[in-house]
Amino acid sequence: MTREKLRIGLFGYGCVGQGLHDVLNSSSGFKADIVRICVKNRDKKRRIPMSNFTFDKNDILNDASINLVVELIDDADEAFNIVTTAMKNGKNVVTANKVMVANHFRELVDLQAKYKVSLLYEASAGASIPIIRNLEEYYDNELLHSLRGILNGTTNYVLTKMHNESIDFSVALRQAQEKGFAESDPTLDVEGWDAKYKLCIITGHAYGLFLEPGEVFHYGIKSISTFDIRYAKEKGFKIKLVPYVGKTDENTITSFVLPRFISPEKYLYNVDNEYNGVITEAAFADKQFFSGKGAGGHATGSAVLSDISANSYGYKYEYKKYQQGTVSNYTRDHFLEIYLRYKNEKDKKLFGFKEVSEYFSSKLYKYVIGIVNLETLYSLRDQLPSMDVFIVNTGRKVAKEGLKKRFDIK
Repeated sequence: MTREKLRIGLFGYGCVGQGLHDVLNSSSGFKADIVRICVKNRDKKRRIPMSNFTFDKNDILNDASINLVVELIDDADEAFNIVTTAMKNGKNVVTANKVMVANHFRELVDLQAKYKVSLLYEASAGASIPIIRNLEEYYDNELLHSLRGILNGTTNYVLTKMHNESIDFSVALRQAQEKGFAESDPTLDVEGWDAKYKLCIITGHAYGLFLEPGEVFHYGIKSISTFDIRYAKEKGFKIKLVPYVGKTDENTITSFVLPRFISPEKYLYNVDNEYNGVITEAAFADKQFFSGKGAGGHATGSAVLSDISANSYGYKYEYKKYQQGTVSNYTRDHFLEIYLRYKNEKDKKLFGFKEVSEYFSSKLYKYVIGIVNLETLYSLRDQLPSMDVFIVNTGRKVAKEGLKKRFDIK
């Protein structure tokens, strides 16, 4: 197959942009020319000559000789403007902006078809793990039961440090920031937003449903305490932030982002520090496990380079599961067993436990383990940040039919 000669217009020269520049220059099997780099800050010192840069996005968007736009900026709204303008101008696009893709997923899919261009975004979902390409090509006709994993390197680094060194959340987060694995404002990471955006993108390719991020319940690790870590260690577990999407019946799926207890025999137990891991469960292929770096400029830059290389061969996502239309419904009517560490009894009552298997109370800490409905957690989403609680999915499966018999759930 003939490879197209690529002339790239790059937006952004931060951590990922510089990482891409490094891996592209180090690649022996593939060459592409970065014609121009558009940046915002005129005063920032750059490690390459200023003649490579422009401060006007139209210098790239209106340059007919540039046939690929690579978007690597932080501003999701401006990224959307850049990406849509580029596609309307007939340019293929590669992006790593998961917020932009997740918030405009269906519109971006439609624009690709309308203007007959390609938009690739592997780095927006699994960093160095090629999960989207695998879902598109390997699982295109596979009956996928579920997908779960660690999709945020920042939170995994923090949780690893807390587990291994018995340090507070704030200390572990500061270490992550010093290592460059966390932003100065880590809200998107530690509150679970980042993992949710990635999960929404993955869901589109795994099941063909383009979910609005607001439909999906997410809960991060901001409220975790050393007591929670100590409890997990005493039980032989680690705590990981694990997004999940899976079937509840033949044409319905559910999804959520929650911290989860992981036991030593599980694949994700040894995925530590800034690494990511993804587990797929399918009817024919059974379980498969992918692991790779989830944070850092070079890890993400390598995924962007892979998309650039694929683009040179004319590769496009076909959204095969969307075309098949086998999954058409989304539900939050799904039961989970959770560990809830809490302070006030009135807060505990809001969770509407259907069944309790373990309970502990002291002057310092209280916790309960029991079954709740995901819809109830979703209804509490705006209250949870102000509650003195921490939630962990135990990972144990709950049979809804059994609950119906015991509690007359309708």
